Amino acid sequence: MQDELAAQSAALGDNDKIRAILEEVCQITQMGFSAVARVTDSRWIVCQRIDRIEFGLKPGDELDLQTTICDEIRESGQAVVIDHVSGNPDWRTHHTPILYGFESYVSIPILLDGGTFFGTLCAIDPRPRLLSAPATVASMERLARAVAGILSSSPALQKGGSAGIG
Repeated sequence: MQDELAAQSAALGDNDKIRAILEEVCQITQMGFSAVARVTDSRWIVCQRIDRIEFGLKPGDELDLQTTICDEIRESGQAVVIDHVSGNPDWRTHHTPILYGFESYVSIPILLDGGTFFGTLCAIDPRPRLLSAPATVASMERLARAVAGILSSSPALQKGGSAGIG
């Protein structure tokens, strides 16, 4: 059973424009899972996702925040792009790719109007992918800004429904 924040997060992601953006993420990156995740100082919640690799998450579902790289992105405000986890000495022993079994990863911060951190636009795949090309990163940043625009105009967030954003 979802609590209020999980239900609100899923409702925010229930948007055809966000689904289209996630389809575009999968097309650009050639990855099988893409998501908009709401990331607070204590929670990671799926707002919306495309799941072609049977990762198994649905809107409103959560991962333990400490098992995600998105928590590090929330703290740093910086994107993370990994083409090939096993081939990268900085990431091959990191607990997150080991736990979830992915080889490629990209996650871009989503900043609402005014600069408030909402969460991330992220994608994973069990196979290595070339993600660090400047055109790919620029496209992902553009799509994260588009998601931010959609979310920023949401009445649920405009009417004080931003509790838990952090």
